[in-house]
Amino acid sequence: MRCGRPTGRSRARPQGGGRAALDDRAVFTAIVYVLTSGCAWRHLPPSFGVSVPTAHRRFATWVKAGVFDELHRQVQGRFGAGGVLDWSAAILDAAHVRAKRGGSLTGPGPVERGKNGSKIHILADAEGIPLVTAVTSANTHDSVMLQPLVTAIPAVRSRRGPRRRRPGRLQAEGYDYPVHRRWLRARRIVPRIARRGVDTGERLGRSRWKIERTLAWLTGYRRLTIRYERHGEHFAGFLHLAAALTCWKKLAK
Repeated sequence: MRCGRPTGRSRARPQGGGRAALDDRAVFTAIVYVLTSGCAWRHLPPSFGVSVPTAHRRFATWVKAGVFDELHRQVQGRFGAGGVLDWSAAILDAAHVRAKRGGSLTGPGPVERGKNGSKIHILADAEGIPLVTAVTSANTHDSVMLQPLVTAIPAVRSRRGPRRRRPGRLQAEGYDYPVHRRWLRARRIVPRIARRGVDTGERLGRSRWKIERTLAWLTGYRRLTIRYERHGEHFAGFLHLAAALTCWKKLAK
């Protein structure tokens, strides 16, 4: 996989003096290690050949530039070109993540006795392949994110014909509001939203396990199980990277 604009091997500066830029691939590998292992930046092993300040600084730069989000979209493009994405439905869900410190996109979690935390929001295709990810404070109601996430579905390449970004149905639980049903129908998306007090968990289980599996794939990256980042955009950057790696692994199979 490529990230940003890899510089290849470090080259000597023609004017002499100074230090050549590090290979982007080495930095990217170090960032993936932090995401996968969940280690603190200061515990990054020296074997990667990247200093801690350099790795963290490059990570922050790439997050600000949207590199990991773009990486996710590039992998999605390969899925779409191969006809792998299932556009018959999209599945939406969210999960709470406890935060070790305060910062942007954190708040008291209603299901965690008011402890500070964030929410991970995932919109996936019918088979659980992540299409869109987002991070909000833990006290943000799930329903607030339905329309922004559906709107954020990227236009993905298709095996034949134009790019696609509209699923046939939207399956979700906890988003039972008439405004969302009207909004989806206006966009020719059939709402399959669980009705409060009517639809049972057993009926929803046929599709719900797929989005729960998606959340398990993402939280398998240990840096996402507990939020250590003070900046919300950094935590969101790790989430984008995890989604890209998850898609890449499924594509490689």
